Amino acid sequence: MRKNAFTLIELLVVIAIIAILMAILMPSLHVAREQARSVQCRGNIRTLTLGWLMYKDDNDGELVNGAPEASVAEGAWVQIPPEGATSSVEQKKEYIKRGALWSYIKKVEVYRCPSDRRQNNPYHKYAYRTYSIAGGMNGVAKSGAWEIKPCVKYTDIKNPATKIAFLAECDPRGYNQGSWVINPKTRQWVDPFGIWHRDNSSTLSFADGHVDMHRWYSRGLAEWNLKALHEPTSFAFYRFPADEEETEDFNFALDAYAYRSLL
Repeated sequence: MRKNAFTLIELLVVIAIIAILMAILMPSLHVAREQARSVQCRGNIRTLTLGWLMYKDDNDGELVNGAPEASVAEGAWVQIPPEGATSSVEQKKEYIKRGALWSYIKKVEVYRCPSDRRQNNPYHKYAYRTYSIAGGMNGVAKSGAWEIKPCVKYTDIKNPATKIAFLAECDPRGYNQGSWVINPKTRQWVDPFGIWHRDNSSTLSFADGHVDMHRWYSRGLAEWNLKALHEPTSFAFYRFPADEEETEDFNFALDAYAYRSLL
């Protein structure tokens, strides 16, 4: 009489089928999860940009100070703890709350992308804030630095819909120090950006409030940015465009980088 039980061969067949189905489904599940995180990231950066716009509306068109290392008196949008990169995550959260935009965005999770992978790296383990303000948006010294005189009032920004306000950054120094900058005069990349959701795209917001997931075409550029994540101690700041695709990427960034004038 046959018992109602699986034989060893039947059990192995079932396990094999389950393994095959998991192999088929897991990439799709990962993509779906990353798409959901991408939506949240875009929501975060949109919220920050709306707070940035409300700040200038309440301050006669003056842009919030985009340099975290600036003093409280200088109105930095976020503050950096005294210990810098070695400060705990909780300290970094506390100093975000001391920034000039906190009264507009009182939710610390908005300052971090859910796909920011820096905490998976021992060197980056205390990193928290994902987003930075572009240097030309009052993010460098008003007297001039990084080859530019930055915009200090909203009216300084030409074509706001085309100029980057916030972006995901991957500073290799363990936390996002300063604003995100490039060198427009000598045509150099300086600071790396975060490529969290796809291997060739970054989340950007623009000075009119809209948000975009921008695709970068150069593989060499993507690898340079990923090195800031995976090999931060050997990462080299400053990079000239290495090929035609990277030149196209740099031209996009240059056109989207606001400033009043070159030095």
